[in-house]
Amino acid sequence: MLELDHIAVLGETLAEAVSHTEATLGAPLLPGGEHPDFGTHNQLLGLDDGLYLEAIAVDPAAATPGRARWFGLDQFSGPPRLDKWVCRVPDLDRALALLPMAGEAVSLSRGSLRWRMAVPRDGILPFAGMFPALIEWQSPVPPGLALPASGARLDRLSVAHPEAEALAALLVPHLTAPVVEFVTEAVPALRGSFTTPRGIRVLQ
Repeated sequence: MLELDHIAVLGETLAEAVSHTEATLGAPLLPGGEHPDFGTHNQLLGLDDGLYLEAIAVDPAAATPGRARWFGLDQFSGPPRLDKWVCRVPDLDRALALLPMAGEAVSLSRGSLRWRMAVPRDGILPFAGMFPALIEWQSPVPPGLALPASGARLDRLSVAHPEAEALAALLVPHLTAPVVEFVTEAVPALRGSFTTPRGIRVLQ
């Protein structure tokens, strides 16, 4: 029911998030766009296996949104880092009936893209942000299939949290994502291990 859709690198600025990603993976990110509903903007990188990566940050040119920004960006600070993972679901309402802590459904669009996303009222996902954001694509060709391949493949996504076992117990019964592992560590964090044309790279 839950499949890994994409991962997100957050930054205090989009330039910082993009630079961190490009320096680690050795591939240029492509233009993305703006999200007026949340006052953010992004750039994108196509990965193998229908996955993709987005670098995202608060858009300083956007009006202040009338609600908390998604991905906890209102509270984000520090160096850019891999900070969020997003799972697609075929039916967001059904997914939220099973996992109501994911947030409330919000309908969004940009250009030809249409989607619904679960966003907590305060913008902060459970388990210190290590709980995945849930997305239901309503476009026939989502970004993971539309973006050109960069030559980078995500081999392993490690979700670290002091209560990793509890997080896994919530998600694993519904999750189809062989690359995802849950590890018990003192500090919540994401780590992505990639095979790239330049060799193995770890993004965190």
